[in-house]
Amino acid sequence: MTTVAAQPAAGADAFADVAERAPRRRRSPERIAGVVFVLAMIAFGIYAVSALDFSWANIASSLYNAAKVFSLMDPISLPAPGDLLYLTGLTIGIVVLGTLLAALISVPVAIISAANTTPAGWLRWVGRAIGVITRAVPDVVIALALSLMFTLGSPLPGILAFGIHSIGMISKLFADAIEQIDEGPQLAIRAAGGSRAQEFWAGVFPQVLPSWIATALHRFDINLRGSAILGWAGVGGLGYAMKVAFGQFPNGYGRGLGIAAVIFVMCVVLEIISSTIRRNLLGVDPVGNGLGDRVVRAATKRRGAAASAAAASQARADASAKPAATAESMLRRPWTRDRVSGLVWGLVAIGVIVASYWMADIHLSQITWSEVVPTLQSFWPPNVGSHSFGEFFQALLITIQVAFAAAVLSVVFSLIFGSLAARNVAPNGAIRGTFRVILVIFRGVPELVLAIFLIMVTGLGNQAGVVALAFGGIGLLGKLIADSYEEVAQGPGRALTAAGATRIQRFTSSTWPQGLPSLIGNSLYLLDTNIRAATILGIVGGGGIGYYLTQAAPVLNLHGQVTTLVLMVVVTVLVVEGIATWMRRVFR
Repeated sequence: MTTVAAQPAAGADAFADVAERAPRRRRSPERIAGVVFVLAMIAFGIYAVSALDFSWANIASSLYNAAKVFSLMDPISLPAPGDLLYLTGLTIGIVVLGTLLAALISVPVAIISAANTTPAGWLRWVGRAIGVITRAVPDVVIALALSLMFTLGSPLPGILAFGIHSIGMISKLFADAIEQIDEGPQLAIRAAGGSRAQEFWAGVFPQVLPSWIATALHRFDINLRGSAILGWAGVGGLGYAMKVAFGQFPNGYGRGLGIAAVIFVMCVVLEIISSTIRRNLLGVDPVGNGLGDRVVRAATKRRGAAASAAAASQARADASAKPAATAESMLRRPWTRDRVSGLVWGLVAIGVIVASYWMADIHLSQITWSEVVPTLQSFWPPNVGSHSFGEFFQALLITIQVAFAAAVLSVVFSLIFGSLAARNVAPNGAIRGTFRVILVIFRGVPELVLAIFLIMVTGLGNQAGVVALAFGGIGLLGKLIADSYEEVAQGPGRALTAAGATRIQRFTSSTWPQGLPSLIGNSLYLLDTNIRAATILGIVGGGGIGYYLTQAAPVLNLHGQVTTLVLMVVVTVLVVEGIATWMRRVFR
């Protein structure tokens, strides 16, 4: 009896001893600080929702006003065919030339930014700083600031705005591609006595060219969507025509909606073309989430095993039929089908650039040379004019609150939609497919165009901006959450299943902890994007710092205020980027 009674005690002691000696994750002070910071950001986001007086009751009460506007406005219509063709060509020309300008400037910036090509260590930091600063200033702000240097309706402010702002993204991705190359050819050229220029053009450039082309095409897609917003800065094209139409209350709303639909269709069509170019020119399957990439993937599914085997057999037959290679033949690059295809696509690209220059109708006479120097001088020194710094800070706080409130709403709904869209979380395939389609719909509506429409129809201002940013954020963040959950290690989940755990227990104990670092990083990226977008919302009709930018930019003697406001936005974005970088390292 005594022995039997003692055994459980001994077993319990042994179990307690094992539990005591079990490895535990060390709670570093930095990780604790990271957790506290995350909780503080969530609390501020909840506060922002209440501070903006956001409520579903307010949204519902605005539906009556929206219905009234719909009943008063004309039917959806389009400009005359000739005008529509001109506006479309002008828009494409501005976007193509702006993206090309950014790509050309990004090449030297990327060279000094990459660790394996920069001439000096300090130049690497200069290159990275150029990318961060240009990425932080919204393109519409740049267009507003430059509008006084050019004649009214000139496309040059839009081209320069796209060119300057796009340097931030393109140069970063260009530099990342350089740092990921195989350094063997570069080192071989260096060992043979080649110059630094020869190292780059013969050892680096051929390796990064496919990635660079893909990056430029991706940025072209982004800039095309942004062209709708530049209309509010006076840049010609479809965006400006949409602004004029929406300004004619309420009869112009039908025309404005028609132009917005044209912009959306044009974005989809050109995204399909861009995806096709990436596939045919670079031999890379499109992997993006946009509608264009999805259409190209659906249209180019791989053929069956029989067709693949037949093609491989034919290739082997062709190879055996070729004559033996000689030293002289190896010195000349053969005109293969891929080489001919690349040449054709290259000529098409040159033709598109020339046509874009013609469609944009650029002339040096569009530059008001007498205003260039005075306009540039008017931006310095920064000042607050008749306002106070407290007013500007309050406006910046509203912009940040809009960004945080939208991010909080996006995270809440994305956790639900994204989880049910994940293969290893959804109860069945039908539910997963349904929520995947829902996320595609959320991503398909440009949030800034939605915000413009909501602000003008409902008059809710910042609340409409929160809804629009949250709408687009759900589509982006929900997709990223679903993908991160599907990529987690399946071992812990299988072990819990074998131990009899329920689906909820598997999610909370395995999937959620593994996906949490990705969730934090993606949420911070969304917040960074929202701050820039919230600034633009103020320009197109909301409040916040964008309102003051709209008031100050067109007036020459208020440009010092523009500099102050832009610096405040840049500092805010840089702080958010710094926090995001630190937190990704902490929760890695």
